[in-house]
Amino acid sequence: MEKKALVPARLSLSRPPLPPDLPGPSSSGGVYQQVTNLLNIVDEDDQESNGMSSQEGHGSKMRKALASMIIIQKANAEPSEVMTALINSLQLEEISIKRKVSIYTILQGIIQQEGELDEECVQTLVNLASREMREIQEIEDYLLAETASDTLVALSRNHFNLVMYELQHHLKPLILTDEFVLITLANLANANVFEFMPYMGITLATIFTMLRLANGAKMRQVFCSAMETFCEAIQFYLKHWEDSVYPIMTGEHFMNKLLPMYRHFVTVWLRSENTEVKLAVIKSLRPMLSLLLPIEELREQVYDYIPLLLAEYQGSVEALFITQILRQILEVSVSSNTPVPKMQLHTIFTELHIQVCSKAPALQQFSSENLAEVVQCFIALARSYPDELMKFFRNQMQTGKEAIRVGTLTLLRAVLSADVPEMNSRTLHFAVKVVRNALCDPRAKVKLAILRVIGQLAISGYQERVRGWGLRYVSLQLILSTYKLMNRQESCSQADLEEKMVHKVTMDTVRIITASVSGVINEFWLKLLGYIMETEYTEALTPICISLTNLAERQRQQKESNTNVGRRGQVELPAPQKLLARLLVLLSAPYKGEGRGVAMLQLLKSLHQNIAPSMADLWEVEIPALIQYLEEHTQYTWNQKTWEDKLIQFLRNSLKRTQGTTWSLRLSRELNHQIVSYESPSVEKAFLYRALGFTLAAGQEADKVETQLMELLHKTDYGNDFDREGAILCLGLCARGQVVTVLHVLQEFEEKIQETEDSWHISAWRSDHPWRREVVKSALMVMYSSVAAHCHPRMLLSRVEKDITKKILHHYATSCQDVSLKLAFVQSINQICVAIQALGKVDFDYTYKPELVTNLMVILKMEPLDSLVSPVRCLTMTALWHLSKLKPPFTLEENHELMERSVQCVFPLPPPEEDSEQVKMLYENSMAALMRLMQSLLEREMDPKGLQETFHLLEKWLHSEKDWERERAVILSLHLLQVYREGVTILIPLKSGQFGTLIGLLAPHTCDSQVRTRQATIDVICCLLDLHAARPWSIQDTMTEKLLLDIKEELTTTDMEKIYSLSSKIAKVISKEVRWEELLILLQSTCESLGATNLAHDKAAVTWLNTILRLRGHELEDKVPEILSTILAHLPSVLHPDVRRPLVEAVLLLAHSYQETVITSLLRQPLPLDSNITELWEALAEDATFARKILQALMARIQVKKAPRSSPTSKKDIWRLAAVDPITAVCAVHKITMAMDSREKLQDMFPELSCTVLQELSSSSGPWQAALPPDTWGVIQTGNLQNKITPRRLTIKTLQGVLSRAGNEEMMDSLVSQGVWTLLEDPRTHIDGVCLLARTMILHVSPYSQRFAQLLLSGLDSEFLSWRLSSTAFFIELMCDPVLYKKKMLKSTVLKLAKGASHVHSTLRLLSIRALGNLAIGAPSKVKHYRKLLLKKLLCSLCDPISTQVISETMVALSKVLGLMGEEDLGSSFEVISMQCRAFFDDENETLRLHAIILFGKLAVWAGKKKDFFAMEVRKSWIPLILHLQDPCPDVAKACEVTICLCIPFWGWRKLQVSLEKFVNQGTDLSLFQMEMCSYLARKDPDLLDTFCAEAIAYYDSEWARIKAAACAFTGYVLEQVVSLNLGDMDMERLGQCLEVLQMDPELIVQDAAKETLALLRRREQRESGNMSVALARRPAPSET
Repeated sequence: MEKKALVPARLSLSRPPLPPDLPGPSSSGGVYQQVTNLLNIVDEDDQESNGMSSQEGHGSKMRKALASMIIIQKANAEPSEVMTALINSLQLEEISIKRKVSIYTILQGIIQQEGELDEECVQTLVNLASREMREIQEIEDYLLAETASDTLVALSRNHFNLVMYELQHHLKPLILTDEFVLITLANLANANVFEFMPYMGITLATIFTMLRLANGAKMRQVFCSAMETFCEAIQFYLKHWEDSVYPIMTGEHFMNKLLPMYRHFVTVWLRSENTEVKLAVIKSLRPMLSLLLPIEELREQVYDYIPLLLAEYQGSVEALFITQILRQILEVSVSSNTPVPKMQLHTIFTELHIQVCSKAPALQQFSSENLAEVVQCFIALARSYPDELMKFFRNQMQTGKEAIRVGTLTLLRAVLSADVPEMNSRTLHFAVKVVRNALCDPRAKVKLAILRVIGQLAISGYQERVRGWGLRYVSLQLILSTYKLMNRQESCSQADLEEKMVHKVTMDTVRIITASVSGVINEFWLKLLGYIMETEYTEALTPICISLTNLAERQRQQKESNTNVGRRGQVELPAPQKLLARLLVLLSAPYKGEGRGVAMLQLLKSLHQNIAPSMADLWEVEIPALIQYLEEHTQYTWNQKTWEDKLIQFLRNSLKRTQGTTWSLRLSRELNHQIVSYESPSVEKAFLYRALGFTLAAGQEADKVETQLMELLHKTDYGNDFDREGAILCLGLCARGQVVTVLHVLQEFEEKIQETEDSWHISAWRSDHPWRREVVKSALMVMYSSVAAHCHPRMLLSRVEKDITKKILHHYATSCQDVSLKLAFVQSINQICVAIQALGKVDFDYTYKPELVTNLMVILKMEPLDSLVSPVRCLTMTALWHLSKLKPPFTLEENHELMERSVQCVFPLPPPEEDSEQVKMLYENSMAALMRLMQSLLEREMDPKGLQETFHLLEKWLHSEKDWERERAVILSLHLLQVYREGVTILIPLKSGQFGTLIGLLAPHTCDSQVRTRQATIDVICCLLDLHAARPWSIQDTMTEKLLLDIKEELTTTDMEKIYSLSSKIAKVISKEVRWEELLILLQSTCESLGATNLAHDKAAVTWLNTILRLRGHELEDKVPEILSTILAHLPSVLHPDVRRPLVEAVLLLAHSYQETVITSLLRQPLPLDSNITELWEALAEDATFARKILQALMARIQVKKAPRSSPTSKKDIWRLAAVDPITAVCAVHKITMAMDSREKLQDMFPELSCTVLQELSSSSGPWQAALPPDTWGVIQTGNLQNKITPRRLTIKTLQGVLSRAGNEEMMDSLVSQGVWTLLEDPRTHIDGVCLLARTMILHVSPYSQRFAQLLLSGLDSEFLSWRLSSTAFFIELMCDPVLYKKKMLKSTVLKLAKGASHVHSTLRLLSIRALGNLAIGAPSKVKHYRKLLLKKLLCSLCDPISTQVISETMVALSKVLGLMGEEDLGSSFEVISMQCRAFFDDENETLRLHAIILFGKLAVWAGKKKDFFAMEVRKSWIPLILHLQDPCPDVAKACEVTICLCIPFWGWRKLQVSLEKFVNQGTDLSLFQMEMCSYLARKDPDLLDTFCAEAIAYYDSEWARIKAAACAFTGYVLEQVVSLNLGDMDMERLGQCLEVLQMDPELIVQDAAKETLALLRRREQRESGNMSVALARRPAPSET
């Protein structure tokens, strides 16, 4: 028996103490520890399993099960020790609930094993389990309590008494026990039925005392569940009591205790408001009733409580459970023949009847099951009280409610179908009355119920009860329902569906009656036969035909055929042709109306003798074959065309049996008349037209056939496409045997139409169809072509042109040529062409072919390109395809024109919408037609040229921006290539370059946005590979194709990155297959795709380009210029970075392999460099290592202009040494240096780059290159000439970039602040700029001095003057650096500079002298070493006849080096230098004056042993020095002051020297010193003073005003200080004249000084004159002699 357990919720009392004699853990330490460890494994698995994966979780469960199994196996060997260990574990305070559950589960496994257990352990376990199941404190304890309960039940198998004692101990009268005590008792009774029975009585009695104490819903559910289990156990015992070893106990022993409990459950607990309690009570009643009802005295008491059960129908409990109890009671009442009391019948009838008629029970979960139970209840009641039940039904039918009537009739039908033996004639009479009470009810559901009851009466053998009223009712419903369905409008309303159901049930009833009720043949025959011929509601035909077949068979059986059917006098039947025509047409849809085909065929078979006796033997064979076909198929597996063909063949075979008679003409007339009986369109009407055509073709009398054809033409509705096509088909089929007749009818029909050409209304023939002229013309065209398609082949060629094609062209030319006319025209051409082709190879030239092609081409041109709404386009191309196969063949020009026009009318069409299946089909058909036509035209030129022309036509579509156009172009390309591959017969299927061109054209499509396009492209590539390898048969079973096909499958992905990767794989495959001579063409063709379509295609193109270059780039040495030219030509049009970058990378790939060639190509691009070329140069800078190589190559290109030109030895050298403007290389250097990431990458190349760019800058410093004409090298003028881009500016910009990338910010700021760039830009100040540049660079990048010296040293003696000047300018600064001396480069440098000092170019001499002078700074210790060379060059330069700047610079150099030489080193050079310096004191060049005065002052310091000589030089230069204190140049004046201070010691004027130092230190004007000096000389050396005065007067003619004024002032000082004695030595007159002249000087300062000095002179003269007069006066008179 099934074990039932319910775990209730309840709190228990505190835990009692354990028995003191229970063994502790120490008693069996080893086993206890093992068990504990295994339990720990179980617990760990439980804790960790939440965070594990499914596989790990499965492993955890396995470990847990294994640990439990080990414990159980251990118990086999040591049961007591393991049990003790587990029990001890249960007693631990800290043990978890999960572990307890696991222990109890393991204990159950141990208990179930064979073997005895220790009684002490069992007793302890019983106590523990009993306590655990009673102490439920939390929800988690439920599982523990249930497991403990199961453990007690498991123990009861071998220790029943111990367990039962423990449970009975806790089961005491009038004390509500614990929930799990009841649950365990119930489970114990279920598991140990026979052992429990002795305790059953006391247990039930004790439980009964607790019922009043159980007030909680949960506790009541437990009691009910326990009682259900107890009752089931009692039932089991009573059935198998003989198997018990205990004393026998009868049912009465238990029933007395069960009845009070039943009473309490029904009267008290069943009234509970808790639904769950009610449900538990009801479930427990069924097993209780199974024990109570068999006992008669108890049964009556059970009946008393039926009303209480019925009352629960109004409650919330599922009605099914109540009905099941009632059925149980009622069925026992029938079987025991003790019916329920009559007084309860009405209540039972009413409540059960409500369950059937009310809508409320239908809302319940088990409504259908409940209805079935209620029906069984009524059947049981019918057996006990049949008359009462019928009366109840009759009373219920008196009400007008539809639900009650339908429910009552349903119950009545169920009772009738149960074959209740108690149903006597009286009861049946009542039953018929019940039905007849509702015959007038018009409601559909009631009708259905009545019809079903009538059918059930007939089935149950009560046919006599339905004869008369029943048959009339069925006939009436058949007529009414058929009429309503024939006249209804199509809808899905409830009324229509109900009426349809009424008709169906009526026909089912008719079938039942005709099969079972005798004597109804005459009554039904005419009605049913009339339905077949007249009804439009074809769904009724199946039962009608079955009924007719049944009647016919019964007629035959009763031998009434001759009297009732065969003789028209008694039964009027339709004509045989009319009936056959009707059934034959209806058979075209055999599965309509629940499979009417088989029923109709059966009817035909039954009536074959009456329809056509001549066909009887044929029908006996063919009709069963047709029936077999229908039975072998279903409406889902059959084929309409196959079936119609079978029917047509059946018809044709039947007509052959009537040859020589008018039977076929009468059949065709009936078919013609029945055309109006069927709707258009319909399968039946379509078949009717076909059958009519075949029937007319079999006609023997042409005039009668012509009459029927003309009638058909007149009555056809040409505005209805279906009818028009049906008539066309009919005429075509008729032409198979009556071609002359059909053509004559068409001609006559045309003539009649022509009579009313003006109005074009044929209302005279058919007023309800005012046909349009174009509709009739279109129909006529197709009729003619249909005649051609179906007529006999031997009669076609003689009539196809004159009688058919000519007529079609006439009708088309004279029509408005709308869509319908075009369709008809094209369809006609197709049919004619197909008919001619079907003749096979015949010598026939279709003379109308050119005219037809012209008309078709016009139709194609007129088709719109923005939509596709008709099949005109598709059919037109199909017609052209058919025409292309007829003679005469097309020319090549016509071929190409057809191709182009066909493609142009299909490809631009936008794709159809997703929800338009019809439009989709139009598109698919148009594309298929285009493929067929293109294939046919290509087959005319099956050679490489023809293939190339075809792809040339498709090229613009392959590059289309529209997805659908590209997809169609690729698919068409694939189709044509496959045709070409299979049909080509030449040895070389592709000409040279064709493979590369086509692959490059299609390569971007491998990354198309459409999956079909991508996959089709793979197939195209496979075809091209076949053709390329000259293997037209294919490349099947090769690794290449397998790889491509695998890629094709992967191209279904939507991940574009993966698609690009797959495209690269394809490119790798192609790269391996393509021949070397095709590579360039492939690359060029691929590049030509750039910018033609979209971004994805461009990315695919560059992906292919890079892939091929990586794999085959090493083979393209001679093709690199052309490849680069192609890339550079397309680079400007590529703007997207995802395409542009890979294209640049392609150039990088070439550059890595062919550096010189790529550099030359880039350098030959015009200046200024556009953004594209700039980007390429910048890309070359991305890889620092490679960028350095490029820079070195560029530097070599710049320097090659300054080096001897070598002769080329190879084509590579020719390209490398090609003439390239160095300025382009300079610009490239600039782009690369500025693009490099960090300065550190250029550090080691900084000197080389700087020197190279500087060298190029020097070469452009000449005046001839200051402003080259822009058109000579491609520069661009912007605005005025000052903004003109020149090579010089570009070079300076490059130099700025190099310095900025390798120098530092401070240096760049210094260069800008000094205006170096401006100086460099101007050729006139170029050298100054170079000098400043050199000074700044050496100052800020001194670590590179050595490298600069090494690089520039060769420039000191370069043949290019400009570079020599720049190099020398740099060495001016390098000579200041000790690096030359330290690196042993000084000697060569000094020698080269010495040569430069003697050069004819003054600037070079100047720079060289300056550099030599700096030797004193950089290597002062080496000055003496090179003294002779230095003195020689400097003395020569000091006398430079051309450049004062050279002289000035020489004096500066002398100022630096002389101090480092000894007196003995100078020799006579000192005197030369001194005299030469003095010679430049009055030079007009202030710089020269300045440096001469400074050098003279330094000579004063270095005079040494030349003191006497230099003292004379000082005397000679004293007045110039004194006067130049007022030099217009402040620097010269200051230098004079310093030099005077240095030279005054040579005078020996100690006093004056002190005075001079005082004035200088005080910053006082030295005019006081001059006055003091004049006063001193007037006293000490008047002659010298006179000399000074004379020298000063010589400066009156000086060109400087300040010098003139100073000379005047000095003369004044002399006049003031000179003594009168010496005054006479002065030429006062000349002095006065000179002063008077100076008064006229334009400079005011000179005028003032002259006036003042002249005034002083005059005063001195006057004073001297006065003194002379006084002296003369005082002079004694001369004595007279």
